[in-house]
Amino acid sequence: MTTEYSGGGDPRRSLELLWGVRERPKRGPKPRLTAEQIVRTAIEVADADGLDALSIRRIADELGVSPMSIYTYVPGKAELIDVMLDRAFGELTPPVQDTWRERLEHIARENWAMFHRHPWLLQITVVRPPMGPNTIGKYEYELRAVDGVGLTDLEMDSVAALITGFAESAARVSVSAAEAERRSGISDAQWWEATAPFLDTYVNEADYPIGTRVGTAAGQEYNSAVAPRRAFEFGLARILDGIAVLIDSR
Repeated sequence: MTTEYSGGGDPRRSLELLWGVRERPKRGPKPRLTAEQIVRTAIEVADADGLDALSIRRIADELGVSPMSIYTYVPGKAELIDVMLDRAFGELTPPVQDTWRERLEHIARENWAMFHRHPWLLQITVVRPPMGPNTIGKYEYELRAVDGVGLTDLEMDSVAALITGFAESAARVSVSAAEAERRSGISDAQWWEATAPFLDTYVNEADYPIGTRVGTAAGQEYNSAVAPRRAFEFGLARILDGIAVLIDSR
């Protein structure tokens, strides 16, 4: 699976696309396309087949035009990915809850859901965030969620990064688990059924008493090797508990 990096293209051209100020052709017939159509098609391709399937030629084929027509509006794949990422962020709903904890819970769950709607986002390493309106707006309301609760500016930034980073990490496990089942054609329950007889025969429980006890309890509860949603909820609660201790200390 290919990994892409945000901010890998021409910064000026990416910003022009992100803010809708890229110049359009001034001569010739009326353009058949818009940059927004191209971005929307790119997201549809990525949703269906992942970033590995995304190319300027594939987008051109989907829109029924030549690849050179796409380059009139989008300078390249790197800049396009910046805009796709920003558009995905635009789907997130800012929190309106009363307490900082409820607001952070909302942000985490919105991010979790976004990664499941668009699994290709997990293929993008955001080393240089696309500084588009949705990305900046997202950062603004993440900070607003904990503004005025006693944290320093740097702590507010760290809390935002912690919450969104955790949601991304947890979603990665969940999406990978679903992909493993899809690719193998074997459900988690079927995998356990195939694995259990071997473990019963060749693994001495006395050598792994704690792992056997806990693993058995977890396996019976989850009917799976992992429970991504449960792990997400547990981890989010513990992170918020830790933030509460920091806020209370002030």
